[in-house]
Amino acid sequence: MSDEPSPRRRRRGRGARERILKAATELFTAQGVNATGMDQLTSASRVSKRTLYAHFAGKDDLVLAYLRELRDGLLPGAPSDDADPREQLLAIFDEDWHTVDFPLRGCPYINAVVEVPAPDGPVQALAAAYKTEFARRLTALARQAGARDPGELGERLALLYDGAVARNMVFDNTEATSRARAVAAGLVDEALADPDGTRTATPA
Repeated sequence: MSDEPSPRRRRRGRGARERILKAATELFTAQGVNATGMDQLTSASRVSKRTLYAHFAGKDDLVLAYLRELRDGLLPGAPSDDADPREQLLAIFDEDWHTVDFPLRGCPYINAVVEVPAPDGPVQALAAAYKTEFARRLTALARQAGARDPGELGERLALLYDGAVARNMVFDNTEATSRARAVAAGLVDEALADPDGTRTATPA
């Protein structure tokens, strides 16, 4: 007898990893990592625990996959010749500037580090790498805009953004990022100004 799985069984297993990751993304984002159990994940993704563990070694592995899945949609865009770099810098403070198509509660990376407190662990390392890349991309935009110290401006805007997102979550509104945008505009204009106070021309 052949050990080859039947066509029906192959069809039933198809897309299981994607369903598990989709369910994890929705549940981890809405209610947190620790509040989401494996039974809930298997039910939401319509798979057995055996199937779930065939794709992910455990919950920590699933958390890492969830964070990797979010990364590109939550990073600022690269400098573009078709857009004003100043506006690209400020766009991170606009509602729904990212490309993730579901509501976020705070920063998923900060939330994960709080819920999985292992300073030398993979979640911490992944979150740190994301935050570093976030600031690096802002620095690249600041450089294109003509900032005198693009690295410093990138770090300041990243810090301001993180604080605003945290306050948004606490107060369950977006007022903090709206106010942060005005503060950011002042920081950007100051960084782009010549010593005499006029704005530095954007490099060609």
